[in-house]
Amino acid sequence: MAPVLQLGLGLGPLIVGILVLILAIVTVYQMVEIVDAYEKKALTVFGEYRRLLEPGITFIPPFVSRTYAFDMRTQTLDVPRQEAITRDNSPVTADAVVYIKVMDARKAFLEVDNYKMAVSNLAQTTLRAVLGDMELDDTLNKRQEINARIRKELDEPTDEWGVRVESVEVREVNPSQDVQQAMEQQTSAERRRRAMILEAQGERRSAVEKAQGEKQSNIIRAQGEKQSQILEAQGDAISTVLRAKSAESMGERAIIDKGMETLERIGQGESTTFVLPQELTSLVGRYGKQLTGSDVQDMEGLDSLGFDDETRELIGLDDIEEIIGQIDEAAEMDIEELEQEAEAIKSGSGTSIKSADEVVQDADADRTMSPESAGEPESETESE
Repeated sequence: MAPVLQLGLGLGPLIVGILVLILAIVTVYQMVEIVDAYEKKALTVFGEYRRLLEPGITFIPPFVSRTYAFDMRTQTLDVPRQEAITRDNSPVTADAVVYIKVMDARKAFLEVDNYKMAVSNLAQTTLRAVLGDMELDDTLNKRQEINARIRKELDEPTDEWGVRVESVEVREVNPSQDVQQAMEQQTSAERRRRAMILEAQGERRSAVEKAQGEKQSNIIRAQGEKQSQILEAQGDAISTVLRAKSAESMGERAIIDKGMETLERIGQGESTTFVLPQELTSLVGRYGKQLTGSDVQDMEGLDSLGFDDETRELIGLDDIEEIIGQIDEAAEMDIEELEQEAEAIKSGSGTSIKSADEVVQDADADRTMSPESAGEPESETESE
């Protein structure tokens, strides 16, 4: 009994020492709090909030203290897929992602039970409300507007929780299967309509270009006809002048031939004294200049062998290039006016050119005129 009692008395201090050591270790562990660099911790003592623990090593009261960690980095919250009815009664489903950051850990600890769950639930209800306030086409096309409205709706309540909503991104907005089929049919019909419009526009443009081409062709053809009429009128004018000059020349030659026959008959008669009109002697002298060996070589030749200055100026022999240059300008003239001018040139109205009949009549009148009425001296010729 004595040895056993002694052994028990020896183990008691050892066990107490071990217990004290364990208690000391636990106490030190409870007193030391390590805070990471990306977080802050809220400290409570006996359930009372005391302060926020900054990153590093901090000593706190053991056994009666509790800490709550808050991640100060930007955090991502997935908003589950939500079903909503748009303003035009079209069912859609949508999901989103919300990026948040704790700005005040004290408010996040004291003002809200679980800030992540609170922000997620608030984002879900806001997403349904925003989609329900828009029409179907707007929900599909205006993603940025949806994101901005959701963020604006989340800003005010989350500020009271010490949380800032940095961004909201709607990932997908899908209408119901029936609506999708209707939209596909509408898209197909719209594409067919655009194809028909493009085809009609192409045909219209082709018709316009064809009409413009025909118009230009008609204009060119009309200009060609005008130029042809102008050239024809010019040629008729020149031909008219040439015929008039030819008739004038033939009239003088006929007078001369008639006078020579008369002289021949007079020479065969018995009379030795005759009276000849001065016009006949002038014509004979002019004609004699063309005879080789004549004693009247110095006399003036026949004017009808060449065009005088007035005639050359009239028919434009000296200004052929200028006349050709004026053809293009005359192409703009009215066809009716051109025909009238051509007829005027052909008829000789407004010009000093005499017709062939007028020239012959004037020559006959001069030949038959008596010397006394003409007021000119007579020429006497005696035969040998």
